[in-house]
Parts: sequence; structure tokens; C-alpha cells
Amino acid sequence: MGDTGFFATLLARVATALPEHGLNVLLVCTFIAGLARGFSGFGAALILIPIGGSILGPKIISPVLLVIDTIAAAGMLPAAWRAANRREVFTMASGALIGVPLGTAALALADPLILRWAITVVSAVLLILLISGWRYHGQPRAPLTAGVGGIAGIFSGAAQLGGPPVVAYWLSGASDVLVIRSNIMLYFAISSALTAISYLVGGLFVEQVFALTLVILPLYAGGLYVGSRLFGFAKPSTFRIICYVLIGASAILGMPALDGLLR
Repeated sequence: MGDTGFFATLLARVATALPEHGLNVLLVCTFIAGLARGFSGFGAALILIPIGGSILGPKIISPVLLVIDTIAAAGMLPAAWRAANRREVFTMASGALIGVPLGTAALALADPLILRWAITVVSAVLLILLISGWRYHGQPRAPLTAGVGGIAGIFSGAAQLGGPPVVAYWLSGASDVLVIRSNIMLYFAISSALTAISYLVGGLFVEQVFALTLVILPLYAGGLYVGSRLFGFAKPSTFRIICYVLIGASAILGMPALDGLLR
């Protein structure tokens, strides 16, 4: 009876946490976000945060993505630790020590509507940055590396959108592709740990976050797995175009002015 009562209570709390409108859209978007993350190593937040924010609110979807991505991507860390340029990664993470709390403060204190518009604009700008193919072509220096980490930390703390600045910066270097990918993965792990501490202090890990995690984690993990498998079969250029289209659609549909489309 005890186990039955526990599961009944758990199911009731999960049901209460689910949104009244847009659940199907959220689930599909979660799988696609995992797909993009598994294939390219980043991009999940650019897809999930704008639409998820319109359905659940930024203060819920950002912690949810942090939790599910941390759990689903944990298996990739040992190989990343071995291959990464750890000195450069920790230099960038030093900037995130300052940026993440600032971004978290914005998430906790800002008006949700203003924050949603800001997320939409930032998503669009970062998408343009990715599509443009712009890269930093100077020599990586410690102050600049830390500065990029600070900017990415602000984006990560506010909306889990720290990927594009980091990716654009490291892709500009002459490092081996494996080292770059490992750097990105290790940095995101450290940044996620810093963000988790900030979210905990800011009181953002509410019950609804963990209830929703139980629902959408399997879809995200499934997308992550399929995306990583597709990497060996699909042309990267074709998949990048698909991801860009999905990110752009997410940024548009996540606009507060279009909330009625998700109902």
C-alpha cells in the first residue's frame, strides 16, 4: 500500500505540473532539441527555451533544461575531460563565475514578459551569428577567453543560451576538431554546475521543475541518442540548415504576441 500511495501522489504532482495548453508542442520541441544537441553538441536551448518559455514561463523551462541536459549528457564527460585543453576551459569558466550569477539574477527578478521578449531577441541574434559563419580570427588570450566565458555565463544563467558565443570563439582557433568539441562539452559541464548553484540560491528549483523533468527527460534523451547516431549518416551542412530553420521557428513562435498559436 505504501508504494501504491507514493506513486499515486507522484503521478498527481506530475499531472499538476503539466501545462494546460501546449503540452504536445512542448514534447515535440523537447525531442527536436535533444536531436540537435546530440548531432551538433549544442543548440538545444535555442530550440527549447523560446517555445518552452511561452508555454511554461522562463523561470520554469530554464531550470528544466538544465536538469535534463545535465542528466542526459553526463556520459559524454569522461572522454571530454581526457581530450580537452583543460587550461583553456578553466580560463573560460573563470569568466562564467561572474556571468552566471548575473544571468540568474535577471531570470529570478526580471518581469517574465520582458524576459521572454529578451530571450526571443537574443535567440534571433545568436541564430544570425551562427548562420553568418562569423568567427573570431585573432589569437586566443586569457582575458578575452575569460570575457567570452562571462558573456556566455550571463546567457546561460538567464536562459541556458550560452552555447553560440563559446562555439564561435573556439571554432576560430587552430585546435583539432576533437579538442574543440571536448572543450565545448567540458565548459558546458562546468557552466551547468555553476548555474545549478545559482539557481539553487535563487530558489528556482521548485517542485514543478522536477515533476516536468520526469515527463520530458526520456524524450530529450531519446533525441540526444538519435542525433548522435545521425551524425554518421547525414550531411552536416544539411542538418545545420534544418537546425537553423527549427531555431528560427522556435524564436518566432516563442514571441509573447503569438501565444495563441500554442493553445
